[in-house]
Amino acid sequence: MSFPLDCLFCSFASGEKSVDLVGQNGSAVAFRDINPQAPLHVLVIPREHYADVATLAGAEPQVLADLVTLAQEVALDQGDGDYRLVFNSGPTAGQSVYHVHGHVLGGKRLGWTPA
Repeated sequence: MSFPLDCLFCSFASGEKSVDLVGQNGSAVAFRDINPQAPLHVLVIPREHYADVATLAGAEPQVLADLVTLAQEVALDQGDGDYRLVFNSGPTAGQSVYHVHGHVLGGKRLGWTPA
């Protein structure tokens, strides 16, 4: 498996850089967001590099399913099981790291703030 040299999340997925994992499976890893927006704010990423969720879904739908399963496991293990899973795709949608990642948010009643 090859990783882009400049992708921070690839370095987490490969183990090159350490990160505090809160969950993992064969296809994905989960770790706490460094700028949490809710009491539970964990990122779930595939072990392989894909720029965004649509690219991942088209190339490896089972990996996307594994990522969603990991998100649910983290929400059950780290919170009360209720969660929101958000994927930002593109810079105007708020994506700042171009390695697909889902934000698992929970731990409180979440309002609706899409913008």
